Amino acid sequence: MAQGFDEYYRSGDTPWDIGKPDVNLIETVKTNSIEPCRALEIGCGTGDNAIWLAQQKFEVTAFDSSEAAIEKAREKAQQAHVPCSFMVADILHSEFQKTPFGFAFDRGCFHTLDSDKDRKRFARQVHRHLADDGWWLSLIGNAEERLSYGPPRRTARDIVNAVEPHFEILSLISGQFETRLPTPPRAWVCFMRKRKSGSDA
Repeated sequence: MAQGFDEYYRSGDTPWDIGKPDVNLIETVKTNSIEPCRALEIGCGTGDNAIWLAQQKFEVTAFDSSEAAIEKAREKAQQAHVPCSFMVADILHSEFQKTPFGFAFDRGCFHTLDSDKDRKRFARQVHRHLADDGWWLSLIGNAEERLSYGPPRRTARDIVNAVEPHFEILSLISGQFETRLPTPPRAWVCFMRKRKSGSDA
């Protein structure tokens, strides 16, 4: 997967890379008054969301499986004069420092996993790295979409099966991915809070 995304980023064939922070992230942070804290961005791409969080005084650790994406993210952060810790990593197999995080964000990473087993492992990893009552915002391709193009798509049941019992879903609404595609694909905007009783096993 990393090699494939490297090719996309090096060729510029990245319609999801919009060159600005995602409006769903901005609205969620502001609407819920999420205070600056240690934040983890999963699948950060070229860094626009991580940079925005850092500009809001979050202490950001961000990673992607694509080395090409991380190279571009570091360049952007340097140009923006904000401190972000960028690295090449894989959510399913990595451990991250500066834990626990108070907030986690992924924009189109969770939905790349085809199996329920891997999506559950993803959720366990997020749970493991979050503080008690930590927040997780995930933007996920919506299986109700009828377009012939766009991101991988998951059902609401796919999401619930993966995140329970580790997270309480505070809201699961149908929204849109901002992209450079002709018609914006639909997305699940899933905002969650870590359950203290959730198991990491």
